[in-house]
Amino acid sequence: MLKVKNITVKNFMSVGNVTQAVRFDDAGLTLVLGNNVDLGGDGSRNGTGKTTIINALSYALYGNALTNIRKDNLINKTNNKGMLVTVDFDVNGTEYRIERGRKPNIFKFVVNNHDFHDDATDESQGVGRLSQQEIEKLLGMSHDMFKHIVCLNTYTEPFLSMRPNDQRAIIEQLLGITILSEKADTLKDQVKQTKDSITEETLKIEAIQTANSKIESTISSLQGTQRAWLAKKQQDINKLASAIDELEHLDIDVELESHEKLQNWNEHNSAILALKKELSTLEPALQRADKSVEKVNKDVANLEDATCYTCGQELHADKKAEIAERKSKELEDAISYQTEVSDKLIDVTKALAEIGDINGKPSVFYETAKEAYEHRQNVDSLKQSLTSKQDEADPYQAQIDELNHTAMQEIDWSPVNDLTSYKEHQDFLLKLLTNKDSFIRKKIIDQNLSYLNTRLEYYLDKLGLPHEVKFQSDLSVEITELGRDLDFDNLSRGERNRLILGLSWAFRDIFESLYITINVLFVDELIDSGMDTNGVESSLALLKKMVRERGRTVFLVSHREELQGRVSNVLNVIKENGFTTFAQDEETVEPGIELETTI
Repeated sequence: MLKVKNITVKNFMSVGNVTQAVRFDDAGLTLVLGNNVDLGGDGSRNGTGKTTIINALSYALYGNALTNIRKDNLINKTNNKGMLVTVDFDVNGTEYRIERGRKPNIFKFVVNNHDFHDDATDESQGVGRLSQQEIEKLLGMSHDMFKHIVCLNTYTEPFLSMRPNDQRAIIEQLLGITILSEKADTLKDQVKQTKDSITEETLKIEAIQTANSKIESTISSLQGTQRAWLAKKQQDINKLASAIDELEHLDIDVELESHEKLQNWNEHNSAILALKKELSTLEPALQRADKSVEKVNKDVANLEDATCYTCGQELHADKKAEIAERKSKELEDAISYQTEVSDKLIDVTKALAEIGDINGKPSVFYETAKEAYEHRQNVDSLKQSLTSKQDEADPYQAQIDELNHTAMQEIDWSPVNDLTSYKEHQDFLLKLLTNKDSFIRKKIIDQNLSYLNTRLEYYLDKLGLPHEVKFQSDLSVEITELGRDLDFDNLSRGERNRLILGLSWAFRDIFESLYITINVLFVDELIDSGMDTNGVESSLALLKKMVRERGRTVFLVSHREELQGRVSNVLNVIKENGFTTFAQDEETVEPGIELETTI
């Protein structure tokens, strides 16, 4: 049960600096009457501040008055500060207190004598958002619902005068369909979170894929370099092995002997070449010597008939003797040179003959004898080189292995797949919650609408309203009389007020059957306007039945003084010197005595 225990008010609307209190924890029907002393009293009931109680309760619970009054106008205009409203209530055995005020801004929510800590504060409003959310969750009703089932007031727009969408919103909230919408909103947030998670996981995978692709490219490049390195290594190994094999099959003794023969062959060949070269110069020289001797002999033979080459006359004897002497010397020299060249040619020819022909050039493996003498050392060196080359570690495989086993990340699609499946499930549930034709909504409407119509029919019958008012499956409302369709505005004021009361009480029955019972009910002047005697009597009878059978605390705000003898308690609201005080029968606190406002 939601049990509102009491409320204290200070500097709120017409209430001044003296704290006023009203108790709600005793079951009974209380008549709230006003007495405006400032207007002379004696039946002056207007402007006393009777509605202040329900406005204060609304402000304490929801942060707004029941009527459309701006928050700053809720502060007493005489004192203009220190406004404070405190309400104590109980929900299923847990004690709560709300303190709310302005100038300064105050908002305090106490649970079992411990502050409800709320860091999400709207400084502009002086409201802790989390605290307010928690309060409305405890109450189980919106502010609009509060106006229609707890505090019934003539200033509140009647349900049947509201726009269809606004009507539907209240009915859906009442029947529990709003819970589906709230759950749908929650589910939408969860769907968004799931989408964000899918996006996040997908981006992670894409990042891994990009990184892996780069690594794969690096690995591919390394593998190409590795293949080239391995091919070169194998090529070097093959060359070394072939060289070793060739050297090991070489008879080094034969190789050394061949080098010795090669040396002799080279020497022999050099001598032959030298002699042949000399011969090639002697033979032309001998030919020239022969020609020279021949020419001098010819000149000597022609000397007797020689003439002067300039004048053509025969030469003198002495001139001939002179020339003959010179030619004799030339012939002697020519013969001497001819003999010398001929002798040398004979000697060279003889030497070539003595050397004789040489065999073919000896074949060797090594270019030099020194290399042949170093053969074994060369073989050992090649074997060491081969071993080193064979043992040479692959410089690329370790990098490739590290990239494959360390850098490369395994892609796990299961989170994305799981989230995608989860989102599909969420989408299905969201469709069920939001689709107006879903079986869930129809089930809730079918279960609760019949009970609502039954309770509405009951109250309208007890209130003496002859009209039939029924909610349809599409949540619209039909008003008929003797088969004739009517609008709410077709009704008289008294009929409208009876319908407002019956509808509000039917709403309350539905609410309490589905959620939580509420101990207090306020009816503010609804039985005063246009209500005939039968209407007043039937309304009083129903209110007394609520008190008697359900243990409710009912406050009936009225101008009807004659009702004092018909109720169990009277709360006098007195306006004097511009300030309102509350006096609840003889036990009510006397005006001027300030109540303690702290727990």
